[in-house]
Amino acid sequence: MKKYIFLTFTLINTLLLAQTKKQPKLVVGIVVDQMCYEYLYRFQDKFSDKGFLKLMTKGSHCRNTQYNYVPTFTGPGHASIYTGTTPSNHGIVANDWYDRNTGKSINCVDDSTVIGVGTDSEEGKCSPINLKSNTITDQLKLTYPDAKVISMSIKDRGAILPGGHLSNGSYWFDYSQGKFVTSSFYKQQLPFWVQSFNDLNYPKKCLSKTWDTYYNISTYKESGPDTSVYEDQISDTKSATFPFNLNEICEGKDNYEYFTFTPFANTYLTDFAIESIYNEMLGQDNQTDMLCISYSTPDIAGHMFGPYSVELEDVYIRLDLEIARLLVELEKKVGKDNFVLFLTADHAVVPVPQYLVDHKLPGGYMIKDPKMLELNDKVRVRFGADLILKSMNNNIYLDQETMSILNIESSIVERFIADEIRKWEEVKVVYTTEHFNSVTNGSNWADMIRLGYHPKESGEIIYILEPGYLTISKDTEASRRGTSHGSAFNYDSHVPLIWYGKNIKKQEVFRRVNIIDISATLTHILNLQKPNATTGEPIFEILNK
Repeated sequence: MKKYIFLTFTLINTLLLAQTKKQPKLVVGIVVDQMCYEYLYRFQDKFSDKGFLKLMTKGSHCRNTQYNYVPTFTGPGHASIYTGTTPSNHGIVANDWYDRNTGKSINCVDDSTVIGVGTDSEEGKCSPINLKSNTITDQLKLTYPDAKVISMSIKDRGAILPGGHLSNGSYWFDYSQGKFVTSSFYKQQLPFWVQSFNDLNYPKKCLSKTWDTYYNISTYKESGPDTSVYEDQISDTKSATFPFNLNEICEGKDNYEYFTFTPFANTYLTDFAIESIYNEMLGQDNQTDMLCISYSTPDIAGHMFGPYSVELEDVYIRLDLEIARLLVELEKKVGKDNFVLFLTADHAVVPVPQYLVDHKLPGGYMIKDPKMLELNDKVRVRFGADLILKSMNNNIYLDQETMSILNIESSIVERFIADEIRKWEEVKVVYTTEHFNSVTNGSNWADMIRLGYHPKESGEIIYILEPGYLTISKDTEASRRGTSHGSAFNYDSHVPLIWYGKNIKKQEVFRRVNIIDISATLTHILNLQKPNATTGEPIFEILNK
């Protein structure tokens, strides 16, 4: 009788535990680099029913997802998604920033203490050394050391920041040899499956291919004309028009930069992701694993061609097919009820400012070089010394050492420079360290700057341009082609966020969701402690079954 009671008690406990512990076997995070929210709808008539549309119609679609800080760049975006906090905590304030110790600009994942694995080039010397907060992937590994975390991207920062500090393997594209590599921060040699994948030489083979539109180009009504004055030239002899014969463009050389702006690079990354699922046995036991994929090509193409180009539309039509292919493999290998997937973007993008100007819309360019020359002259006259070390990313870095020697208060210099910058007609607001260090300023713009500021990496003065404006060094015809991002405005900050998979119900969420809420939500899906600096809030609609 006692044995029967014990067995019954054990069975009840087991069933209760099974009901409580509902973690999926695999979490897949997809970040599309430079994806505007409206692409889901502008291009939907050309999407298949198994990619983006499947996620939108069968998953939870958070339609008002925003970045709550500036700058909206790739590095900060990936770091914020996976740490659940802003640059003010995780320290990745831009893709590159001025390093006061060396007097040089550094990449957000540069690490001179490591060596490349799978490459002898400088592109292998990278790690998450500059990331000051734990990621949700770190938290998973801290709690469950047997969990596997694999991350990948064409861009180094797109692979490294999501994988965090404890990744089992973070891989990025080496432009010098056209292969996936890592660094000694993670491994001493590439896994056999990665070496085998590299041996297929897919990027090299693609350089002999031609990229043409997936559908007849006459049907691409969602975009502007194929020949456009707003697109960057591909080369001195090739304009941005279909078809793109890569062999001719590269002149027979292995120039892998041309590979990465084509949809072939998205296919390459999807192939690599699928190989990782099978070879790393992701989602094949009772311990949850994480797979982080960042598609870089939409950003590379977006900068060159702009959001209303035929090229970008074709990139997304083909990316939809890659998402569909990935979903098929996940459902086949892991099981459709065993994984959770989220898809979002690290930022969106502004329309080409010259396009806005020509269409009588607000926007334009701030020509930086002459303004900085004049500003430096004014500072020299006022204070008797050159006190500006660097201007980049709308940050002004001051020479604290010289000011200390001359007994000049930094706050006085900051206020003087801020007052001068406010006179620039292209500038909306300017703030100094006085504002950054306050708890709140009661201003949306000030708070977004404050949340994107970290004292060691940021400048003492930060400004925001008016809507629709970009900074260019010199005013040339070439500088008015293509576009960029980084602002606090909706064209850069409003991005997609879709959840799909185990226990994710079909719904649309219209309330505001911040990008830092993704990791806060994953915390509860995975039953984890919050990562150390997470400030986001869980998306309750995703968690309510």
